Amino acid sequence: MATDATPSTKIDIQPLFATPVAVVTLPENMRISAALRETILARAEQEPSTAHSNLGGWQSTWDMADWGGEAASYLLSFVRHMADTLTIDRHGKAAPQTWRTNAWANVNRSGHGNEFHTHPGCVWSAVYYVDDGGAANDPSLGGQFELQDPRGVAPAMFRPELVPNVPGGAAFGASESISPMPGTVLMFPSWVSHAVRPYFGDGTRISVAINLS
Repeated sequence: MATDATPSTKIDIQPLFATPVAVVTLPENMRISAALRETILARAEQEPSTAHSNLGGWQSTWDMADWGGEAASYLLSFVRHMADTLTIDRHGKAAPQTWRTNAWANVNRSGHGNEFHTHPGCVWSAVYYVDDGGAANDPSLGGQFELQDPRGVAPAMFRPELVPNVPGGAAFGASESISPMPGTVLMFPSWVSHAVRPYFGDGTRISVAINLS
């Protein structure tokens, strides 16, 4: 009788409780980014920064829809449609919503970032990258967008050096990071804890953050 048994058939892995993070390039992003850059930098010269999750840098008030001009309106419209595409009801049917949005601009330079936070009371959150300060092409500059495992650290408590042999398994109990290119929109559930690692380049990073409820 055999005492050492191994699976003789393929193991079926079901990726339960997946966390969606959508990445898409904004159409007409060069035109939109040029307009947003001019508007945001002018606003940063006129208004003091707010203080929320930002670690240094400049963050606008949450009313960018009122002062961001046509480019901001275009971006918000795109993000609303994106949220509709990503949202269904529990029966699998399309569930378009009349999304309420608030949006704000971020300007970060060397040493600036954002600490981990979530956005309670919202469904989706998004970030549009006007200028990444060159970080996407040079990871040593930092500035990565970081998302924490929603399950917390429990998967890494007993044997942190071991992870499941599945896609994304290395992030169990830890975090994943993304280095978005300029012109990119990221969208993710608002309850996911996220941060921006400090940037150490010589450029100016500009982004627009959006919440949908």
